[in-house]
Amino acid sequence: MTRTRTRSARARRRRRAALLVAVAAVVVVAAAAIAVPIVLDRFAASAPTAVSTPSSRAESPGPADSPTPTPTPTPTPTPTPTSPVAQPCPGGDTLLTIWAHPDDDIIFANPTISEAIAAGDCVRTVFVTAGDAGRGMDYTRARELGILRAYNVMRGEEGLWDETEITLDAGMRVDRLTPQGDPRVSVLFVRLPDGNITDGGFAATGYATLSKLLDGSIASLAPIDGGPALSSAQLTASLAELAEAFHPSQTLTHIPRGSAFAPGDHPDHSVVGTLVRDAIGPTADAGPGLRYFVGYPSENLPRNIEGAALDTKVEIYRVYTQQDDVIRCADRDGCLKTRKFGEWLRRSYPKTEAELQMP
Repeated sequence: MTRTRTRSARARRRRRAALLVAVAAVVVVAAAAIAVPIVLDRFAASAPTAVSTPSSRAESPGPADSPTPTPTPTPTPTPTPTSPVAQPCPGGDTLLTIWAHPDDDIIFANPTISEAIAAGDCVRTVFVTAGDAGRGMDYTRARELGILRAYNVMRGEEGLWDETEITLDAGMRVDRLTPQGDPRVSVLFVRLPDGNITDGGFAATGYATLSKLLDGSIASLAPIDGGPALSSAQLTASLAELAEAFHPSQTLTHIPRGSAFAPGDHPDHSVVGTLVRDAIGPTADAGPGLRYFVGYPSENLPRNIEGAALDTKVEIYRVYTQQDDVIRCADRDGCLKTRKFGEWLRRSYPKTEAELQMP
């Protein structure tokens, strides 16, 4: 029994070994069959791309490449010349005001000017004549000092002013005063001779007047401070240059000649209003903002300034008069009782172009 079992066990081991060999052979063959395509695929991925050879048939050449056009350089625009009087506004709008005499602004155009300054706008005020009344530069300087102090009241700040002499491109020379540290405000003095209420001028200035200049009776008019004489055309061009330099949103001045509100006004007022209208009125930017203020004839119109606005206006005027010995007043009541001036202070009447009632 023992031998028979031993031989049977050996036979079983031999058959198992043969089976394992056969299975191993099958696995090797299968692995080889699988490995071949994997290897071929790897070589195919790196195989060089076939290069096509040109056909023996002649082909029409393609169109030649168009050369890239050289761009035409854009010409640099010529900068617009800037007037030497130009003065940028640090903020807000700019109000340009042009008057015949120092004090016309604070009498006829306030509270418009003081309200603009209080709102933070820039104000550029120009006085065309010296307002000298034939009394020379001492009286003129006194009136100018009064104006600067009145503007200090409107600014709400005392302080010194810097003075700069400027000659405009059009030929007019001005003295520009600007308060130190406050470029929002400037006052410009031209100092042409005062024409007198009679329009006949004064002996001290050779009876020369703005009216005679505008009417062509004289060829030119020289400032009383020795500045260069101006023709009517130069004066008009200079006023236009001021408007171009300051770019005002509004321009304030006098009623011009020919208006229904002109009769009875100071002749210098009417001439300055006419010059400004001629110089600035046709300008597309500044023209629509022109406002003409009724002068002496305003006393015949209803009072329209009262209360706090009147108090402020009178105080500004009172400060000015301390330097003008012709119309000095000590207090509010005294100023309002001054003949003519008290009634003008109670009124302010701006007119648009359409309201001038021109013939």
